[in-house]
Amino acid sequence: MLVNARDILLKAKEGKYAVGAFNASNMETVQGIVMAAVEKKSPVIIQITESSMKYAGARELAEIVKTVVQERSNSVPIALNLDHGKTLDLVRKAVELGFTEVMIDGSRQTFEDNKNLTKRVVDFAHGENVPVQAELGIVPYLGEIDTSELNWEVLMTDPDKAKEFVDFTKVDFLAVAIGNAHGFFREADNCDWERLDRISKLTNIPLVLHGASDWSNGKTDNAIKGGICCFNVDTDIRLAFMHQLCQTIGSDKCTITDPRKVMDPVRTAIKKKVIEKINFFGSALKA
Repeated sequence: MLVNARDILLKAKEGKYAVGAFNASNMETVQGIVMAAVEKKSPVIIQITESSMKYAGARELAEIVKTVVQERSNSVPIALNLDHGKTLDLVRKAVELGFTEVMIDGSRQTFEDNKNLTKRVVDFAHGENVPVQAELGIVPYLGEIDTSELNWEVLMTDPDKAKEFVDFTKVDFLAVAIGNAHGFFREADNCDWERLDRISKLTNIPLVLHGASDWSNGKTDNAIKGGICCFNVDTDIRLAFMHQLCQTIGSDKCTITDPRKVMDPVRTAIKKKVIEKINFFGSALKA
């Protein structure tokens, strides 16, 4: 069932486990995520980016998520999140389409501009009973920053500014930078667990970790202890999709003429990857 993300993440914070937020861009990805959630009896968040909206159609993709959740999820709670929204207009569109969480990402703006943009989004979204996630600090992407000049101390979230940010904006969830990175960008050799613990204590809201595709066992355990309630997973979903697709097709002499014979194993591969993450995050049987 489609639920408000507050219902999922506040329970995760209280229960000291984390939930996976998995990116989706087509029907098979959505189905694989939901099938895994149902099998493991785990709450999950399905995420859609602006680029996926442009690829598949915003309304079409949102309706796919809502339909699959309605038909397949039974009583397993699932939220639908706008991932890395950059403007209030996009947030308004997501709320209109029935998203049950929105993220406004002003992390590349100045601290004051990020605060003010987030506050405007929160004021609007809370009026529609939709919770808001924001990001403070820099979680880098490959090609965004010259790694030879990398200064993780500058990129990481400042705990005191995090408290000021949350107090001013009244944001519901905060994505933090503690040495984590998106995609194939090399992360810091050691994540700053003390920083994470301080941010958690000062803000007292569910914290989110982006760039978590390659995080497993030990690192996820430490992150959860430090206050992370949600791990974003995008790259690993894409890799599982493409690896299985290439494996099924096999070569340029592929004789498969029925796309269902290709996409069914892809859907199964997505399900398997999501189950793996659910086990890491400790959310199985929490539905």
